[in-house]
Order: sequence, then C-alpha cells, then structure tokens
Amino acid sequence: MSPKDQIKALTAELRQHTYNYYVLAMPTISDYDFDQKLEQLSKLEKQFPEFLDPESPTQVVGGDITKEFVTVKHRWPMLSLGNTYNEQELIDFDQRIRKSIGDNFEYVCELKFDGLSMSLTYENGKLARAVTRGDGAQGDEVTTNVRTIHSIPKKLDNGNYPDLFEIRGEVFMHLKAFERLNKERVDNSEVPYANPRNFASGTMKLQDSAEVARRPLDCFLYGLYTEKTLFKTHWESLEAVKNWGFHVNNHSRLVSDINGVLEFINHWDIARHDLSYDIDGIVIKINNYSQQQELGFTAKSPRWAISYKFKAERVETELLAVTYQVGRTGAVTPVANLKPVLLAGTTVKRATLHNADEITERLKLHEHDTVFVEKGGEIIPKIISVNLDKRKPGTKAIEYINHCPACNTKLLRADGEAAWYCPNDEGCPPQIMGKMQHYIGRKAMNIDGLGDETIETLYRQDFIKHISDIYHLFERADDLKKLGRFGEKSINNMLDGIERSKQQPFEKVMFGMGIRYVGETVAKKLVAHFKTIDNLMAATAEELIAAEEIGGRIAESVTEYFADESHRQEIERLRASGLQFVAEEKEVNLASEKFSGQSFIISGVFEKYSRDELKDIIEQNGGKILSSISAKLNYLVAGENMGPAKLEKANKLNIPIISDEELLAMLS
Repeated sequence: MSPKDQIKALTAELRQHTYNYYVLAMPTISDYDFDQKLEQLSKLEKQFPEFLDPESPTQVVGGDITKEFVTVKHRWPMLSLGNTYNEQELIDFDQRIRKSIGDNFEYVCELKFDGLSMSLTYENGKLARAVTRGDGAQGDEVTTNVRTIHSIPKKLDNGNYPDLFEIRGEVFMHLKAFERLNKERVDNSEVPYANPRNFASGTMKLQDSAEVARRPLDCFLYGLYTEKTLFKTHWESLEAVKNWGFHVNNHSRLVSDINGVLEFINHWDIARHDLSYDIDGIVIKINNYSQQQELGFTAKSPRWAISYKFKAERVETELLAVTYQVGRTGAVTPVANLKPVLLAGTTVKRATLHNADEITERLKLHEHDTVFVEKGGEIIPKIISVNLDKRKPGTKAIEYINHCPACNTKLLRADGEAAWYCPNDEGCPPQIMGKMQHYIGRKAMNIDGLGDETIETLYRQDFIKHISDIYHLFERADDLKKLGRFGEKSINNMLDGIERSKQQPFEKVMFGMGIRYVGETVAKKLVAHFKTIDNLMAATAEELIAAEEIGGRIAESVTEYFADESHRQEIERLRASGLQFVAEEKEVNLASEKFSGQSFIISGVFEKYSRDELKDIIEQNGGKILSSISAKLNYLVAGENMGPAKLEKANKLNIPIISDEELLAMLS
C-alpha cells in the first residue's frame, strides 16, 4: 500500500473510532490501540506532508474563542412544521393533499430528532458557514463550534455536488454520552442538564470551541437546498447527499400512501425506545419536489409536510393555586401553579390554563385538586384532566377573576372569543411594558442595547411610559448614568440602537405598534396597500377589507385602534421623532407595461421555465402576482401537475387558463 493510501485508510479508521468513542460512547478498541494508530498516522504525515489532511485526527480540534455570535439571515427561511397528534389528523392532512394534487404521489417518512436545528452552507465542497434556526428568518453563526462535530464533513471528497448549497439537519447528543457527561457534572458539583436536547443546545452556545469539542455531539442531515433544483424527489436528494459523505439517518422510508405512513409511525412508537438517541415523533413529507412547489407554504410552515408527535408523558400532581398574567394586548391568561413534579426530563412547576372556560367549564377545577399534567408537543406543560377520586371534600370551585390583577380595571370579553381582556391599554403596567418590549424586538424595530429587563427598569424608574418616550432618552442620558445600573458604554449602545431604529421601514413600525391581530404578514399587506399612515388611519372597515388578505376581524381591530385619540397622538409623537410612516417605493425597471393592470397566478410545473422565472417575467412587464384564486384574477398560468382544486375553482369563476407559451405570446 502506498503512503498516500496508508494515510487515507488510517485517517478513515481513526475517524470512525473517534466517533464511536466520543459521540456514541461505545468504543470498539482500547485507548492504547487507538493511541498507537494515532502515533502511526502522525509519523506518516510528518514523513509525507504533501498528503496531510487539514481535518486529520492528529490535528487539534477546537480552541478558537467566539466573542459573540453574528446574526446571519437565512437564504431560505427555516420554517417550522405543523404538528399533529392522532391518526385522524394525519388522514385529514392526506385528504387535503389529494384534493390539491390528486392521488399520484408518495410520502417520505423520517424520524423527528429531539435536537437543535442547523443549516450548513458548503462552498466548493468546503464547510463555509453553520447557522442555527433562530427565529426562522435569521440565526446565530456557530461555524467554529460545528466544525468540532465529528459526523459533519468539513470537506467533501467526492460527489457531483454544486459549487454552493445548503444542507440542513439536527444536532443532538446520544443518550449514553449524555448520561456520562451529566455524571461528570454531578461529580464536579455542577448542575446537571435536564435532557440531551438542553445539553446539545447549551453546548452549541459556548464561546470556547475547545470545550465544545470535549462534548460529543452528532448530527443527522435531511434537507438539501440549492439555487437550481438538482433532483426530482426528496428521496433522490437523500441518497445523493449520503454519497457525498453526509450523515443521513438510515431509518427513513419511502411509502406510497397514508397506510404506509401509519405503519411507520406505529412501528417507531415502540422501537424508538431502542434507539441510542431521543426522537419525539415522525416527519412526513411529499416526495416529489414539483408537487411540494404546487402545494406551497403558509406564513409559518410548508403545506407539503407535517410532523406527528408521539403521545406525551403524563404525570399526576397537586394544584397549589391559579394566578393570572396580563399580556401586551390585554389578554388575561390563567396559570396553574403546581406542586413540583418531574415530567419528560424537566421539573414542572407551572402549566397553562388558556382561558376562563378551561377552568370553569372543561376542567371544573377546585382548590387543591389533583391534576394530570402533560407537555403539549413536549414543550409547554398543560393540565389534561382532574383526578376526581382524589378531590378533597368541601373544597371551593375556582372562579375566574372579573377585574385585572394588575390595574383592577373590569375585564371585558368580546362576543365569540374565549379570552377576557383588560381594556386599560394606556394605564395597565404589564400591557405598557409588554407593548414596548414587543416594539424593540428583533422582528419589529430591532433596537440593540435595549432588552426586556431594561424596558422594565426604565418603566419602573419613570423614564418611559409610552413607546414614543424611548426616543426622548437622549435628553436624559445624564439621569440614566445616575441610576447606577447602566455604564457609559451600555448607554451609548442603547442610544445608538434607538437612533438606528428610525430607519426601519414602515412595515416594521406598523408591526411594532402592537395592534391586535396585526402580525408581521398583515402589517406588510396593510403597508403595501395603503402606502402611508395617514391613508391607513383614514381607511374605513370596508376599505381595509378590500386590501389583500385582510378580514373583518382585522379591519375592526385596526379601525378601533385608530379611533382612539391617544393612539393618534402617540403616532404623531413617533412621526415627530423621525420614524418612517411612508412605504418604501422599490424601484422596478419594467421591460414593458403590457401586463399593467393584469393579475396572474402560476400553478404547476413548466418545461422551459421555473415558476420564479415566470413570476419575474410577469412583474417586469407590469403584472401582479396574486396568492389565491378569486374573481379579481385575470389569468391562471397552468403547467403540468396543477392541483385539481385550483383548476376547478378557476373554471367555476370563468378565469382564462393559459400556458407559459401563451403568456409569452401576449408579450410579442
């Protein structure tokens, strides 16, 4: 064997032994034998340095210090999946799919790992960047830490991979490694982690990659993202990335119908207890990429995939008391305070009760009831039912409060709604602080240097009582220094962040104002339609409903908000501070105006063009793309495998259906 081949073989063997020892906690050779092989490789590399692999086991892993994690915007958003917890909901999902794209499709079933979502970018076959999910739109760059994970290739040896691509997966910790490390923490008088997921997540946030390298993490990859579609199906892409050298879970299965999905779920509901890692469910995806594209996305998740969560662990404990929290919108949420109990690896002391009907109608709670608690989706504890056999005689039924626990204002409940609200939005402290905390958040005004605790401190010290007061903190910089809580550097950072926020676009300001039912998407739709705050304030409910995707409930909430004189005064104060209340007009270089005043929907798969390319052609010639079929639509551009539901609706409304060739002919 040549020296090059010897080095290559020893490197591969040692990598596997390293993985077995550190990640699986299941060594297959003795420490002495491992050290001997490592020494042999080191000598060969010194003798033939031209064959040295920078990622060789002989090279030191980790050691770089990350002072702070940089926030990186995802090229493709990292959306979460919709959850389901029973077979009927899966059957309903299957029927929705069939209604949209017909019966000719397959599912890919994958294990749902209980870990930390990660996106890896490769450039010319080398790992260039690793980013956490974050809020789905942007996350923290943790490349230095991820490079210490043995199962993630830093450089691809072979494969017909593109120059640039992203691959996504889940970072996790095997159970034996978790137990070993937690025992070490206990022996060192350190607080143990509650479960492997928390250990993996905490490890990824460490700033010393040498410490990360000492904590054995693993990663399964399951999603390829490229500019140009390389494969026709998800299954093909999984097989390809496996050949490129990525660690892909071998338990995934391609099935032809919902019965195959249910068989897979039933098998793993039992077999999961034999795995070396935790899973909390199964992910089900449509296999064909063109059919995925046809089904599309909601604002939060893809319509072509869903996750099935295994039944949650249930425990019994005592209800100690019911307390109440007031949110930024004034909604009053009851919270059950429980006798501490261990549930799914964590100690639970509180559980959500959602609303008044949950307490008085469904559960009919009494003081000091014994209750059954589950973790909804394995995350949020909730009370499932009451053990009536253990109810103590003479205990009183719990009655929902009728006045705000924070400001004592009488609570209101709108017709048809479950939640009670405190209407005192200008005088109720939790609402005022909550609105300001929402306003400074990353998805809204993204004010660096201001956090939730700082907002609370400034409010309680009478520095700010309204959002607009944030922009007058410049005038009170000297008073801030006297508080003792803030140093000069932190005050300057805060003021710089406040000044930069004045450049945030109107849609961010609109979302930051915290109007009930106006989320990110609705704020964008309102700004795109009305262009200025003055147009929006003057709009009637009927005019609001005429805007795209704005319904009656949103319209009513917006008109009520602007009818309040105190809200209008607040907007004027913000306007005077220099905030943006006019939509940014994006410059579009039109090729022509032949589609001016015309609206289109693109559906199906096309031979010569991608749907994005057709969308660009339409918009560059003055046309508008709609999100759903309605009487406002002028043309449906149809390709192969178009969903039958869209076709049926278009025919019913007598909307012209054209091909991509006919679309282009309209331009000539």
